[in-house]
Amino acid sequence: MSNRRNRALELLHQHIKNPKMIAHCLASEAVMRKLAIHFRQDEDDWGLCGLMHDIDVEITNADPLVHGTLSRSILQPLEMTENAIEAIERHNEMSSDMPRDKIIHHALAAAETITGLVFATAMVYPDKKISSVKAKSVVKRMKEKLFAASVKRENIMECELIGISISDFALMTIDALSPIQEELGF
Repeated sequence: MSNRRNRALELLHQHIKNPKMIAHCLASEAVMRKLAIHFRQDEDDWGLCGLMHDIDVEITNADPLVHGTLSRSILQPLEMTENAIEAIERHNEMSSDMPRDKIIHHALAAAETITGLVFATAMVYPDKKISSVKAKSVVKRMKEKLFAASVKRENIMECELIGISISDFALMTIDALSPIQEELGF
């Protein structure tokens, strides 16, 4: 584990106390690392982007009009790239008037959102394990508006803006999350 990731985890635990939110951040990190490898990008930078994307969620009480706006100052000690910081600031479209216009922006919006759909899908499986989830089940659940109704399907579909089909993205996500499912509480 890199020294920067250790510092990031300390910062994450300082600012986020909810274990489910910590699990969401760890899941987002895993998916972003998988995407970084796919796009031949810096895996640590993209991973930290996923890990730290909700760093201000508890400070802002998850207010969608503010969440994301305090991240830059909190993340300063980690010396993250500008692209990663921008992605974090823009992942919540309600608090940012800046469009998502880079691969990492779309990747984070899609990655952090699909984790919720995969978690919800795993919960309806008999063993409740992410490793049991099939990509086709995630794709099927995408079409069911009442299933995990708070999950913004349009954000997940940003995977297509970066050249990944929803089927492939679901498979990549399951592959990224399965090895850490126990750490995520599954």
